[in-house]
Amino acid sequence: MESGFLKKNLLKMYSLALYRFFLVILGFPLFAFAFVKYTLQYKGKFSRNKDEAARRLRDAGEYSRLETEIRGQLERKNSFFNKAVSGDKFDAELKKIVKERFDELTDLEVSGSAAYSESRTSFISFFCGLFDNKVFLACSVICVLMYVFVLVFANPYVKHIFERLVMMFFVIFGVTILVFTILHFSPMDPAKNILGMYAVPEQVEEFNRVYGLDRPYHEQLLDTFKNILTFNLGKSFVGSEDVLGAIMRRFPVTLTVTFWSLLIAVAIAIPAGIFSSIKQYSVFDYVFMLFALLGLSIPNFWLGYMLVLNFSINSHWLNAVYDVNNWTTLIMPCIVLGTGLSASVARMTRSSMLEVIKSDYIVTARAKGLSQPKIILRHVLGNAMIPIVTVVGLQFGGMLGGAAVTEKVFNISGIGSYIVDKQFIPDIPIVLAGTVYVAVIVSVVNLFVDILYAFLDPRIKSKIKSY
Repeated sequence: MESGFLKKNLLKMYSLALYRFFLVILGFPLFAFAFVKYTLQYKGKFSRNKDEAARRLRDAGEYSRLETEIRGQLERKNSFFNKAVSGDKFDAELKKIVKERFDELTDLEVSGSAAYSESRTSFISFFCGLFDNKVFLACSVICVLMYVFVLVFANPYVKHIFERLVMMFFVIFGVTILVFTILHFSPMDPAKNILGMYAVPEQVEEFNRVYGLDRPYHEQLLDTFKNILTFNLGKSFVGSEDVLGAIMRRFPVTLTVTFWSLLIAVAIAIPAGIFSSIKQYSVFDYVFMLFALLGLSIPNFWLGYMLVLNFSINSHWLNAVYDVNNWTTLIMPCIVLGTGLSASVARMTRSSMLEVIKSDYIVTARAKGLSQPKIILRHVLGNAMIPIVTVVGLQFGGMLGGAAVTEKVFNISGIGSYIVDKQFIPDIPIVLAGTVYVAVIVSVVNLFVDILYAFLDPRIKSKIKSY
Protein backbone atom coordinates (compact mmCIF):
# COMPACT_ATOMS: atom_id res chain seq x y z
CA MET A 1 0.00 0.00 0.00
CA GLU A 2 1.52 3.33 -1.06
CA SER A 3 2.22 5.84 1.72
CA GLY A 4 0.44 8.64 -0.20
CA PHE A 5 -2.73 6.56 -0.57
CA LEU A 6 -2.50 5.53 3.09
CA LYS A 7 -2.02 9.07 4.43
CA LYS A 8 -4.84 10.46 2.29
CA ASN A 9 -7.35 7.93 3.62
CA LEU A 10 -6.08 8.15 7.21
CA LEU A 11 -6.71 11.90 7.22
CA LYS A 12 -10.26 11.38 5.93
CA MET A 13 -11.00 8.57 8.37
CA TYR A 14 -9.71 10.48 11.40
CA SER A 15 -12.10 13.35 10.67
CA LEU A 16 -15.11 11.00 11.10
CA ALA A 17 -15.93 9.94 14.68
CA LEU A 18 -17.03 6.38 13.83
CA TYR A 19 -13.97 5.61 11.71
CA ARG A 20 -11.65 7.35 14.17
CA PHE A 21 -12.82 4.99 16.91
CA PHE A 22 -12.18 1.83 14.87
CA LEU A 23 -8.94 3.25 13.49
CA VAL A 24 -7.48 3.88 16.94
CA ILE A 25 -8.59 0.44 18.18
CA LEU A 26 -7.14 -1.47 15.23
CA GLY A 27 -3.93 0.56 15.11
CA PHE A 28 -3.51 1.10 18.84
CA PRO A 29 0.26 0.29 19.06
CA LEU A 30 1.03 2.77 16.27
CA PHE A 31 -1.19 5.48 17.73
CA ALA A 32 0.28 4.98 21.21
CA PHE A 33 3.83 5.35 19.90
CA ALA A 34 2.89 8.39 17.81
CA PHE A 35 1.08 10.03 20.73
CA VAL A 36 4.07 9.70 23.05
CA LYS A 37 6.44 11.02 20.39
CA TYR A 38 4.08 13.85 19.46
CA THR A 39 3.55 14.88 23.09
CA LEU A 40 7.26 14.98 23.88
CA GLN A 41 8.11 16.84 20.71
CA TYR A 42 5.27 19.32 20.95
CA LYS A 43 5.75 20.05 24.66
CA GLY A 44 9.49 20.53 24.20
CA LYS A 45 9.06 22.99 21.34
CA PHE A 46 6.25 24.84 23.08
CA SER A 47 8.24 25.16 26.33
CA ARG A 48 11.29 26.51 24.50
CA ASN A 49 9.20 28.97 22.51
CA LYS A 50 7.43 30.14 25.68
CA ASP A 51 10.72 30.65 27.55
CA GLU A 52 12.10 32.69 24.65
CA ALA A 53 8.91 34.80 24.45
CA ALA A 54 8.94 35.42 28.23
CA ARG A 55 12.61 36.54 28.05
CA ARG A 56 11.84 38.94 25.20
CA LEU A 57 8.90 40.46 27.07
CA ARG A 58 10.94 40.91 30.25
CA ASP A 59 13.73 42.60 28.29
CA ALA A 60 11.14 44.90 26.72
CA GLY A 61 9.92 45.91 30.21
CA GLU A 62 6.49 44.31 29.92
CA TYR A 63 6.75 42.58 33.29
CA SER A 64 7.62 45.85 35.08
CA ARG A 65 4.84 47.69 33.27
CA LEU A 66 2.29 45.05 34.29
CA GLU A 67 3.52 45.12 37.88
CA THR A 68 3.20 48.92 38.10
CA GLU A 69 -0.23 48.91 36.45
CA ILE A 70 -1.67 46.14 38.62
CA ARG A 71 -0.12 47.61 41.81
CA GLY A 72 -1.98 50.88 41.16
CA GLN A 73 -5.24 49.01 40.55
CA LEU A 74 -4.89 46.99 43.78
CA GLU A 75 -4.02 50.10 45.82
CA ARG A 76 -7.10 51.93 44.57
CA LYS A 77 -9.29 48.88 45.18
CA ASN A 78 -8.01 48.29 48.74
CA SER A 79 -8.23 52.00 49.54
CA PHE A 80 -11.87 52.06 48.43
CA PHE A 81 -12.70 49.11 50.72
CA ASN A 82 -10.53 50.49 53.57
CA LYS A 83 -8.03 47.65 53.37
CA ALA A 84 -4.25 47.70 53.77
CA VAL A 85 -2.32 48.80 50.65
CA SER A 86 0.96 47.13 51.70
CA GLY A 87 2.25 44.11 53.56
CA ASP A 88 2.88 40.41 52.81
CA LYS A 89 -0.72 39.62 51.89
CA PHE A 90 -0.82 42.54 49.47
CA ASP A 91 2.51 41.53 47.88
CA ALA A 92 1.39 37.88 47.49
CA GLU A 93 -1.82 38.90 45.75
CA LEU A 94 0.10 41.30 43.53
CA LYS A 95 2.60 38.61 42.46
CA LYS A 96 -0.18 36.13 41.74
CA ILE A 97 -2.12 38.52 39.48
CA VAL A 98 1.03 39.78 37.71
CA LYS A 99 2.13 36.17 37.02
CA GLU A 100 -1.27 35.22 35.60
CA ARG A 101 -1.43 38.27 33.35
CA PHE A 102 2.18 37.82 32.21
CA ASP A 103 1.56 34.14 31.38
CA GLU A 104 -1.47 35.14 29.29
CA LEU A 105 0.60 37.74 27.50
CA THR A 106 3.37 35.18 26.89
CA ASP A 107 0.93 32.58 25.51
CA LEU A 108 -0.51 35.21 23.19
CA GLU A 109 2.96 36.10 22.01
CA VAL A 110 3.86 32.44 21.41
CA SER A 111 0.66 31.64 19.53
CA GLY A 112 1.33 34.46 17.07
CA SER A 113 4.87 33.38 16.27
CA ALA A 114 5.92 31.35 13.22
CA ALA A 115 7.79 28.87 15.43
CA TYR A 116 4.59 28.09 17.29
CA SER A 117 2.70 27.48 14.05
CA GLU A 118 5.35 25.01 12.95
CA SER A 119 5.25 23.19 16.31
CA ARG A 120 1.44 23.15 16.44
CA THR A 121 1.01 20.41 13.85
CA SER A 122 -2.17 18.40 14.39
CA PHE A 123 -1.72 14.92 15.82
CA ILE A 124 -3.14 13.13 12.79
CA SER A 125 -0.86 15.09 10.44
CA PHE A 126 2.08 14.16 12.65
CA PHE A 127 0.92 10.53 12.67
CA CYS A 128 0.60 10.40 8.89
CA GLY A 129 4.03 11.98 8.54
CA LEU A 130 5.57 9.05 10.39
CA PHE A 131 4.72 6.76 7.46
CA ASP A 132 7.38 8.55 5.41
CA ASN A 133 9.88 6.82 7.68
CA LYS A 134 10.61 3.40 6.16
CA VAL A 135 11.30 1.80 9.54
CA PHE A 136 7.96 2.97 10.96
CA LEU A 137 6.19 1.89 7.76
CA ALA A 138 7.72 -1.59 8.01
CA CYS A 139 6.84 -1.94 11.70
CA SER A 140 3.26 -0.81 11.04
CA VAL A 141 2.61 -4.16 9.33
CA ILE A 142 1.84 -5.59 12.80
CA CYS A 143 -1.46 -3.69 12.59
CA VAL A 144 -2.61 -5.53 9.47
CA LEU A 145 -6.28 -5.09 10.47
CA MET A 146 -5.81 -1.33 10.29
CA TYR A 147 -4.65 -1.67 6.68
CA VAL A 148 -7.67 -3.83 5.88
CA PHE A 149 -9.89 -1.16 7.45
CA VAL A 150 -8.26 1.53 5.28
CA LEU A 151 -8.99 -0.56 2.17
CA VAL A 152 -12.62 -0.88 3.32
CA PHE A 153 -12.84 2.90 3.66
CA ALA A 154 -11.22 3.48 0.27
CA ASN A 155 -13.95 1.53 -1.55
CA PRO A 156 -17.18 3.61 -1.41
CA TYR A 157 -19.53 0.62 -1.75
CA VAL A 158 -17.74 -1.51 0.83
CA LYS A 159 -17.64 1.52 3.11
CA HIS A 160 -21.38 2.02 2.68
CA ILE A 161 -22.02 -1.63 3.55
CA PHE A 162 -19.74 -1.41 6.59
CA GLU A 163 -21.62 1.61 7.94
CA ARG A 164 -24.94 -0.16 7.53
CA LEU A 165 -23.59 -3.25 9.31
CA VAL A 166 -22.47 -1.09 12.24
CA MET A 167 -25.93 0.47 12.36
CA MET A 168 -27.45 -3.02 12.26
CA PHE A 169 -25.35 -4.00 15.28
CA PHE A 170 -26.70 -1.07 17.29
CA VAL A 171 -30.26 -1.86 16.17
CA ILE A 172 -29.90 -5.46 17.37
CA PHE A 173 -28.30 -4.22 20.60
CA GLY A 174 -31.16 -1.79 21.32
CA VAL A 175 -33.93 -4.19 20.34
CA THR A 176 -32.47 -6.94 22.52
CA ILE A 177 -32.30 -4.66 25.58
CA LEU A 178 -35.86 -3.42 25.04
CA VAL A 179 -37.44 -6.85 24.51
CA PHE A 180 -35.46 -8.52 27.28
CA THR A 181 -36.40 -5.77 29.75
CA ILE A 182 -40.10 -6.06 28.87
CA LEU A 183 -40.02 -9.85 29.26
CA HIS A 184 -38.02 -9.69 32.48
CA PHE A 185 -40.42 -7.32 34.23
CA SER A 186 -43.54 -8.84 32.68
CA PRO A 187 -46.15 -10.06 35.21
CA MET A 188 -46.27 -13.43 33.41
CA ASP A 189 -44.30 -16.16 35.16
CA PRO A 190 -42.77 -18.65 32.67
CA ALA A 191 -42.31 -21.30 35.38
CA LYS A 192 -45.96 -21.32 36.44
CA ASN A 193 -47.21 -21.11 32.86
CA ILE A 194 -45.17 -24.14 31.83
CA LEU A 195 -45.38 -26.26 35.00
CA GLY A 196 -49.03 -25.46 35.59
CA MET A 197 -50.95 -23.65 38.29
CA TYR A 198 -50.57 -26.56 40.73
CA ALA A 199 -46.77 -26.55 40.65
CA VAL A 200 -45.27 -26.46 44.16
CA PRO A 201 -42.79 -23.69 45.08
CA GLU A 202 -39.90 -26.18 45.02
CA GLN A 203 -40.64 -27.01 41.37
CA VAL A 204 -40.86 -23.34 40.42
CA GLU A 205 -37.60 -22.64 42.23
CA GLU A 206 -35.84 -25.54 40.48
CA PHE A 207 -37.17 -24.41 37.07
CA ASN A 208 -35.87 -20.86 37.64
CA ARG A 209 -32.50 -22.22 38.78
CA VAL A 210 -32.08 -24.50 35.76
CA TYR A 211 -32.85 -21.74 33.25
CA GLY A 212 -31.08 -18.96 35.17
CA LEU A 213 -34.24 -16.96 35.80
CA ASP A 214 -33.34 -16.52 39.48
CA ARG A 215 -30.23 -14.49 38.68
CA PRO A 216 -30.10 -10.66 38.67
CA TYR A 217 -31.30 -8.70 35.66
CA HIS A 218 -27.86 -7.52 34.53
CA GLU A 219 -26.36 -11.01 34.63
CA GLN A 220 -29.15 -12.45 32.49
CA LEU A 221 -28.83 -9.55 30.02
CA LEU A 222 -25.05 -10.04 29.69
CA ASP A 223 -25.57 -13.76 29.10
CA THR A 224 -28.11 -12.94 26.41
CA PHE A 225 -25.64 -10.71 24.56
CA LYS A 226 -22.91 -13.34 24.89
CA ASN A 227 -25.23 -16.00 23.45
CA ILE A 228 -26.20 -13.77 20.51
CA LEU A 229 -22.55 -12.98 19.68
CA THR A 230 -21.60 -16.67 19.84
CA PHE A 231 -24.73 -17.82 17.92
CA ASN A 232 -25.72 -19.95 20.88
CA LEU A 233 -29.33 -19.01 21.45
CA GLY A 234 -29.90 -21.75 24.02
CA LYS A 235 -32.78 -24.16 24.53
CA SER A 236 -36.47 -23.42 24.64
CA PHE A 237 -38.32 -23.74 27.94
CA VAL A 238 -40.85 -26.11 26.36
CA GLY A 239 -39.34 -29.29 24.94
CA SER A 240 -35.71 -28.11 25.35
CA GLU A 241 -35.59 -27.42 21.61
CA ASP A 242 -32.47 -25.81 20.13
CA VAL A 243 -33.67 -22.29 19.35
CA LEU A 244 -31.27 -21.51 16.49
CA GLY A 245 -32.00 -24.87 14.83
CA ALA A 246 -35.76 -24.33 15.17
CA ILE A 247 -35.56 -20.92 13.47
CA MET A 248 -33.29 -22.20 10.71
CA ARG A 249 -35.68 -25.08 9.98
CA ARG A 250 -38.60 -22.69 9.58
CA PHE A 251 -36.73 -20.02 7.63
CA PRO A 252 -36.82 -21.83 4.23
CA VAL A 253 -40.59 -22.21 4.52
CA THR A 254 -41.09 -18.52 5.29
CA LEU A 255 -38.63 -17.53 2.54
CA THR A 256 -40.42 -19.67 -0.06
CA VAL A 257 -43.87 -18.27 0.71
CA THR A 258 -42.55 -14.71 0.89
CA PHE A 259 -40.56 -14.92 -2.34
CA TRP A 260 -43.44 -16.23 -4.47
CA SER A 261 -45.90 -13.80 -2.88
CA LEU A 262 -43.59 -10.90 -3.67
CA LEU A 263 -42.90 -12.09 -7.21
CA ILE A 264 -46.59 -12.46 -8.03
CA ALA A 265 -47.49 -9.13 -6.41
CA VAL A 266 -44.78 -7.17 -8.25
CA ALA A 267 -45.57 -8.85 -11.57
CA ILE A 268 -49.20 -7.68 -11.25
CA ALA A 269 -48.78 -4.37 -9.41
CA ILE A 270 -46.13 -2.58 -11.46
CA PRO A 271 -47.82 -3.06 -14.89
CA ALA A 272 -51.15 -2.07 -13.33
CA GLY A 273 -49.62 1.03 -11.76
CA ILE A 274 -47.92 2.01 -15.05
CA PHE A 275 -51.10 1.61 -17.09
CA SER A 276 -53.15 3.49 -14.48
CA SER A 277 -50.73 6.43 -14.51
CA ILE A 278 -50.78 6.59 -18.31
CA LYS A 279 -54.59 6.45 -18.40
CA GLN A 280 -55.17 8.79 -15.48
CA TYR A 281 -58.85 9.40 -14.62
CA SER A 282 -59.94 6.71 -17.07
CA VAL A 283 -62.36 3.88 -16.28
CA PHE A 284 -59.43 1.52 -15.74
CA ASP A 285 -57.84 4.00 -13.33
CA TYR A 286 -60.99 4.25 -11.21
CA VAL A 287 -61.50 0.48 -11.22
CA PHE A 288 -57.90 -0.10 -10.32
CA MET A 289 -58.04 2.40 -7.44
CA LEU A 290 -61.16 0.65 -6.15
CA PHE A 291 -59.50 -2.77 -6.19
CA ALA A 292 -56.32 -1.38 -4.64
CA LEU A 293 -58.34 0.13 -1.81
CA LEU A 294 -60.14 -3.18 -1.29
CA GLY A 295 -56.82 -5.03 -1.30
CA LEU A 296 -55.48 -2.78 1.44
CA SER A 297 -58.68 -2.97 3.47
CA ILE A 298 -59.43 -6.71 3.45
CA PRO A 299 -57.90 -8.51 6.49
CA ASN A 300 -55.61 -11.41 5.66
CA PHE A 301 -57.42 -13.85 7.91
CA TRP A 302 -60.80 -13.13 6.28
CA LEU A 303 -59.45 -13.46 2.75
CA GLY A 304 -57.64 -16.65 3.74
CA TYR A 305 -60.77 -18.24 5.19
CA MET A 306 -62.82 -17.23 2.13
CA LEU A 307 -60.29 -18.91 -0.17
CA VAL A 308 -60.26 -22.04 1.98
CA LEU A 309 -64.07 -22.13 2.06
CA ASN A 310 -64.50 -21.74 -1.69
CA PHE A 311 -61.51 -23.54 -3.16
CA SER A 312 -60.86 -26.24 -0.58
CA ILE A 313 -64.09 -27.09 1.23
CA ASN A 314 -66.68 -26.39 -1.46
CA SER A 315 -64.86 -27.13 -4.73
CA HIS A 316 -61.94 -29.28 -3.50
CA TRP A 317 -59.62 -27.68 -6.05
CA LEU A 318 -56.80 -26.78 -3.65
CA ASN A 319 -55.49 -28.21 -0.44
CA ALA A 320 -56.14 -25.95 2.57
CA VAL A 321 -53.03 -27.12 4.46
CA TYR A 322 -49.57 -26.13 3.24
CA ASP A 323 -47.35 -28.99 2.09
CA VAL A 324 -43.72 -28.40 1.14
CA ASN A 325 -43.89 -31.24 -1.39
CA ASN A 326 -46.95 -29.85 -3.19
CA TRP A 327 -46.44 -26.53 -4.97
CA THR A 328 -50.17 -25.98 -5.46
CA THR A 329 -50.56 -25.44 -1.72
CA LEU A 330 -48.57 -22.19 -2.20
CA ILE A 331 -51.28 -20.63 -4.37
CA MET A 332 -53.72 -19.50 -1.69
CA PRO A 333 -51.11 -18.25 0.85
CA CYS A 334 -49.38 -16.30 -1.93
CA ILE A 335 -52.69 -14.75 -3.01
CA VAL A 336 -53.45 -13.68 0.57
CA LEU A 337 -50.00 -12.18 1.19
CA GLY A 338 -49.70 -10.74 -2.31
CA THR A 339 -53.06 -8.94 -2.25
CA GLY A 340 -52.10 -6.27 0.26
CA LEU A 341 -48.57 -6.02 -1.12
CA SER A 342 -49.70 -5.64 -4.75
CA ALA A 343 -52.16 -2.91 -3.75
CA SER A 344 -49.44 -0.92 -1.93
CA VAL A 345 -46.90 -1.34 -4.74
CA ALA A 346 -49.41 -0.48 -7.46
CA ARG A 347 -50.57 2.68 -5.71
CA MET A 348 -46.97 3.76 -5.12
CA THR A 349 -46.09 3.02 -8.77
CA ARG A 350 -49.02 5.12 -9.97
CA SER A 351 -48.28 8.11 -7.71
CA SER A 352 -44.51 8.06 -8.41
CA MET A 353 -44.99 7.88 -12.15
CA LEU A 354 -47.55 10.69 -12.13
CA GLU A 355 -45.05 12.85 -10.29
CA VAL A 356 -42.26 12.10 -12.77
CA ILE A 357 -44.35 12.19 -15.94
CA LYS A 358 -45.01 15.92 -15.48
CA SER A 359 -41.30 16.78 -15.24
CA ASP A 360 -39.58 19.04 -17.77
CA TYR A 361 -37.17 16.37 -19.00
CA ILE A 362 -40.12 14.15 -19.99
CA VAL A 363 -41.49 17.01 -22.08
CA THR A 364 -38.02 17.37 -23.64
CA ALA A 365 -37.89 13.63 -24.39
CA ARG A 366 -41.23 13.86 -26.19
CA ALA A 367 -40.03 16.91 -28.12
CA LYS A 368 -37.02 14.92 -29.32
CA GLY A 369 -39.37 12.39 -30.86
CA LEU A 370 -38.76 9.43 -28.55
CA SER A 371 -41.39 6.73 -28.67
CA GLN A 372 -43.97 6.52 -25.90
CA PRO A 373 -42.89 3.04 -24.65
CA LYS A 374 -39.26 4.18 -24.42
CA ILE A 375 -40.24 7.34 -22.52
CA ILE A 376 -42.44 5.41 -20.10
CA LEU A 377 -40.13 2.47 -19.42
CA ARG A 378 -36.74 4.16 -19.52
CA HIS A 379 -37.27 7.74 -18.37
CA VAL A 380 -40.46 7.74 -16.31
CA LEU A 381 -40.32 4.31 -14.65
CA GLY A 382 -36.53 4.50 -14.19
CA ASN A 383 -36.80 7.75 -12.23
CA ALA A 384 -39.85 6.59 -10.28
CA MET A 385 -38.29 3.35 -9.04
CA ILE A 386 -36.79 4.69 -5.77
CA PRO A 387 -40.09 4.90 -3.81
CA ILE A 388 -41.31 1.66 -5.43
CA VAL A 389 -38.18 -0.22 -4.35
CA THR A 390 -38.55 1.27 -0.86
CA VAL A 391 -42.08 -0.05 -0.46
CA VAL A 392 -41.18 -3.47 -1.87
CA GLY A 393 -38.16 -3.73 0.44
CA LEU A 394 -40.12 -2.80 3.55
CA GLN A 395 -42.91 -5.23 2.72
CA PHE A 396 -40.46 -8.03 1.87
CA GLY A 397 -38.58 -7.54 5.15
CA GLY A 398 -41.82 -7.53 7.09
CA MET A 399 -43.05 -10.76 5.48
CA LEU A 400 -39.70 -12.47 6.05
CA GLY A 401 -40.16 -11.56 9.69
CA GLY A 402 -43.17 -13.82 9.60
CA ALA A 403 -46.74 -13.42 8.42
CA ALA A 404 -48.23 -15.03 11.52
CA VAL A 405 -51.90 -14.63 10.59
CA THR A 406 -51.54 -16.18 7.13
CA GLU A 407 -49.35 -18.97 8.50
CA LYS A 408 -52.00 -19.80 11.09
CA VAL A 409 -54.80 -19.89 8.51
CA PHE A 410 -52.97 -22.31 6.19
CA ASN A 411 -51.13 -24.22 8.92
CA ILE A 412 -47.73 -23.12 7.64
CA SER A 413 -44.87 -24.01 9.95
CA GLY A 414 -43.17 -20.64 9.52
CA ILE A 415 -41.29 -18.29 11.78
CA GLY A 416 -44.13 -15.85 12.44
CA SER A 417 -46.59 -18.39 13.88
CA TYR A 418 -43.77 -20.07 15.81
CA ILE A 419 -42.78 -16.84 17.60
CA VAL A 420 -46.39 -15.86 18.27
CA ASP A 421 -47.15 -19.23 19.86
CA LYS A 422 -44.13 -18.99 22.15
CA GLN A 423 -44.66 -15.42 23.32
CA PHE A 424 -47.74 -16.30 25.37
CA ILE A 425 -45.79 -18.68 27.64
CA PRO A 426 -43.48 -16.64 27.48
CA ASP A 427 -40.66 -18.82 26.16
CA ILE A 428 -38.01 -16.15 26.61
CA PRO A 429 -35.17 -17.71 24.55
CA ILE A 430 -37.42 -18.15 21.51
CA VAL A 431 -39.04 -14.71 21.79
CA LEU A 432 -35.62 -13.05 22.08
CA ALA A 433 -34.20 -15.08 19.21
CA GLY A 434 -37.22 -14.26 17.07
CA THR A 435 -36.85 -10.56 17.83
CA VAL A 436 -33.17 -10.60 16.91
CA TYR A 437 -34.02 -12.54 13.73
CA VAL A 438 -36.60 -9.93 12.67
CA ALA A 439 -34.16 -7.08 13.42
CA VAL A 440 -31.42 -8.75 11.36
CA ILE A 441 -33.73 -9.56 8.44
CA VAL A 442 -35.16 -6.04 8.24
CA SER A 443 -31.68 -4.50 8.50
CA VAL A 444 -30.24 -6.79 5.80
CA VAL A 445 -33.15 -6.11 3.43
CA ASN A 446 -32.74 -2.37 3.98
CA LEU A 447 -29.03 -2.72 3.25
CA PHE A 448 -29.79 -4.38 -0.11
CA VAL A 449 -32.36 -1.69 -0.86
CA ASP A 450 -29.80 1.05 -0.13
CA ILE A 451 -27.28 -0.62 -2.44
CA LEU A 452 -29.94 -1.00 -5.13
CA TYR A 453 -30.61 2.75 -4.91
CA ALA A 454 -27.10 3.42 -6.24
CA PHE A 455 -27.76 1.37 -9.37
CA LEU A 456 -31.16 2.95 -9.98
CA ASP A 457 -30.24 6.58 -9.37
CA PRO A 458 -26.85 7.97 -10.55
CA ARG A 459 -27.21 10.87 -8.09
CA ILE A 460 -27.18 8.49 -5.12
CA LYS A 461 -24.24 6.60 -6.65
CA SER A 462 -22.32 9.86 -6.92
CA LYS A 463 -23.22 10.78 -3.34
CA ILE A 464 -21.98 7.42 -2.01
CA LYS A 465 -18.65 7.91 -3.80
CA SER A 466 -18.21 11.48 -2.59
CA TYR A 467 -18.78 11.15 1.16
